[in-house]
Amino acid sequence: MVKAWKKWAVRVGIACVAVLCTAAFALAWWLPTNEELALRLTAEVEQALGVKVSIGSVHWTLLPQPAITVNDFRTQQTPPIVVGKLSVYPSLPRLVHGELVVEHIDVDDATIPRNTLRALHVKPGISMHSADASVLLEHLVFRNLTWISYSGVATSFDGEIDFDLHWRPRRAELRRPGITPRFTLTLAREADADRWQTQIFVGGGTAHGYIALKTAEDGTAMHLTGELAPRDVEVESAISAFNRRSPISGKGTGQTVVSANGASLGELTRSLHTHTTFTVNQATVLRFDLDKAISTRGKEHDGHTPLQELTGQLDTQNGPEGMRVTGTNIRARAGKFTATGQGTLYHGQIEASGNFDLVEGALGVPFNLSGSVHKPKITVPPGFFAGAAIGTVVLPGIGTVIGARIGGALGKLFKGDAQQHPATKNNAAQK
Repeated sequence: MVKAWKKWAVRVGIACVAVLCTAAFALAWWLPTNEELALRLTAEVEQALGVKVSIGSVHWTLLPQPAITVNDFRTQQTPPIVVGKLSVYPSLPRLVHGELVVEHIDVDDATIPRNTLRALHVKPGISMHSADASVLLEHLVFRNLTWISYSGVATSFDGEIDFDLHWRPRRAELRRPGITPRFTLTLAREADADRWQTQIFVGGGTAHGYIALKTAEDGTAMHLTGELAPRDVEVESAISAFNRRSPISGKGTGQTVVSANGASLGELTRSLHTHTTFTVNQATVLRFDLDKAISTRGKEHDGHTPLQELTGQLDTQNGPEGMRVTGTNIRARAGKFTATGQGTLYHGQIEASGNFDLVEGALGVPFNLSGSVHKPKITVPPGFFAGAAIGTVVLPGIGTVIGARIGGALGKLFKGDAQQHPATKNNAAQK
């Protein structure tokens, strides 16, 4: 009896192998050569993207698993979108039944310049609210994917995404390789709801929370909302993790509200807005010594300024030409000085204004900050120093305060580069 079962099992195994071999030979006969497939893919991708592309080579296999590998993909743009290696693994059982379902895609060594991506003329594809509920892609993995921002800052990521129906992520993770302390962002879907729990580790702290997606009944619009809670995030470390330079250090804690609107994932990303109310503990202004700047009337300012207090609100707004960062209700206290103000950072340029308060608020010095973030120019009303000097001569102490305020008020009436205080001019010339 046992021998009979063994013979039956062997025969079934041989029959299965024969069927698989027959299917493999049939598919091999139907599928094109590597060169023919490369030409076909090139034509289809050019039609889909609206630009010329080049493909170094294409190779496909059937066993042990169906796979198509594309090497050295480039768009004919300046700079180009580049993919070093793209491996696609379709599901063989679904393929036999005439369904193209990709089990997973691996992307290695890709570079995507934001400005180049915007220049594509992509034809509309399957949207996130498509009536087609099938899963066309189950798993995506990317390694060393470099994103180049509008201003040319390159940042590399690793990550993976598991997809549910309608392109909803079941789970997703984004990482910055080689960064200490680590940066990871993880999304985990709540059952089948369009709501995801987020876990963010950055700058030695956390920013956990949630995001939710609401879709209009007709499927023509989507609204993204969310809340994050930054806790003990070292600001300088967190910003340097994305290859940018921070003006301050210290541990930030606050509350962030996220929102976006659009009909596609791309539109949601381009309209993303965040609003953060924050407090930075143990804060220090880097590369600027306030005491030295005041004592030398702006001639010298190298160093740093420890702060006893730093609070405010920060808004970020994505747009067609990059992110705009706006700070409002900023308040910083350093010893006997207090500064309040607001400012905007966009395309590497800063525009800010505010007030320095000396002697516990009795002496107010309005200021303006403008220019490149690497070499900003600080100006004060031209009458300020003269008014302060006259007040000291007439009546020491309180006279200085009155004179300075009068000088500041007059300076506001005549402000401009031509009226700038000589010490500030000399400092700008030295830079």
